[in-house]
Amino acid sequence: MTTLALPTFEDVRAAAQRMHGHAHRTPVLRSATLDQQLGAQVFFKCENFQRMGAFKFRGAFNALAQFTPEQKRAGVVAYSSGNHAQAIALSARMLGMPATLIMPHDASPAKLAATRGYGAQVVHYDRYSEDAMAMARQLSAEQGMTFIPPFDHAHVLCGQGTAALELFEEVGELDHLFVCLGGGGLLSGSALSARALSPHCKVYGVEPEAGNDVQQSFRSGQRVRIPTPVTIADGAQTPLVGELTFELIRRHVDNILTATDAQLVQAMRFYAERMKMVVEPTGCLSLAAACHAGVPLKGQRVGVLISGGNVDLQRFAELLQQNSTQA
Repeated sequence: MTTLALPTFEDVRAAAQRMHGHAHRTPVLRSATLDQQLGAQVFFKCENFQRMGAFKFRGAFNALAQFTPEQKRAGVVAYSSGNHAQAIALSARMLGMPATLIMPHDASPAKLAATRGYGAQVVHYDRYSEDAMAMARQLSAEQGMTFIPPFDHAHVLCGQGTAALELFEEVGELDHLFVCLGGGGLLSGSALSARALSPHCKVYGVEPEAGNDVQQSFRSGQRVRIPTPVTIADGAQTPLVGELTFELIRRHVDNILTATDAQLVQAMRFYAERMKMVVEPTGCLSLAAACHAGVPLKGQRVGVLISGGNVDLQRFAELLQQNSTQA
């Protein structure tokens, strides 16, 4: 059995230094309404205000900034439903290298447009019938580009962990931290920061109820693959958690929770109406669980990590209207 070389919090610290002056130090916001509703102090780390609109910029920049001159000349290839694609495209443009992104044909039009706008080449695939990772590896082998996966990579997940690092630096120790969960990059990196800076904080990953592969994996102790889930949380339509990310999750995370699509829309509405923010469905996973997963939060200090705000505005309006009609 191969022993994985696991990154540490020192790697997260190094990532923070590497991206200083490149990534935004995103705001931490509060809501008196939610504090009253939950009887808790809630701190929102708003990665929807990060460059390209999501936490993914952190991991992408940290990975690409460590390329050799030869790797930079050949460029980078990656696959993504949208946010990792935009993050790789923007980071590649900033660092002066070509980028090819493999994206589903039904990806958000806003995410497709932004990825192309950053200068990347886009190759489409069918997320329900084609293997994007295999396509990326083939392009890497044929054209000499370096493949950077969306989550199962030490440089990527350590970059993602800097969001939680900043949160703890700003507000101090927390009792609970809710983190949006797809392939586990943000969660595993956040868990490294939590264990170092707030050792008693309970860390929860939150994934869509329709795609609870990590919850199943966490309970069984081994990675469980599921069919690509159908959910409005397009950034969390992962069928299998990463090998590296799962090992860190298994060691450092307290529990894996889920949220329904209806709960995500409720959270979208709360952010829009009460906090005047546009948050994409995937970015609402953390708040949905804080409100609905049954974790006792009264009297506690709670962190909610918002992963991103990249959503097509027409789709955003349709979801909120549908929720209003059903209510």
